[in-house]
Amino acid sequence: MKDAQRIPVPSLHHPEAPDSRRLEAATATFRMLSDPTRLHLLWLLALEPSDVGTLVEQTGASRTSVSQHLAKLRFSGLVTTQKHSRHVIYSLTDGHLTRLVMEGLNHNDHEVTGEPSHD
Repeated sequence: MKDAQRIPVPSLHHPEAPDSRRLEAATATFRMLSDPTRLHLLWLLALEPSDVGTLVEQTGASRTSVSQHLAKLRFSGLVTTQKHSRHVIYSLTDGHLTRLVMEGLNHNDHEVTGEPSHD
């Protein structure tokens, strides 16, 4: 297969140690993930973009709470919005965040279920 036809694989290899800017940025992202409602919203948005009403139904949280959490996630750059007629649709900013949310939850599945860890 020619190089131009290869599908790029996301790299987890970072040969250089993170500097203070990168560490601060990562810490800010993890801080946003540290709230159960926000993490639930991010997981739902990793599955598919959604509007506030759908997210309220799926989380069981109040509309006010969901809206406030989405505002924080948007302000922090973790979610984006797009207007479709009268609805604002929220989605995750990129695949890195999707993988981070999914891997974080998968990691803790082992703790909760007792399933052995793996690579």
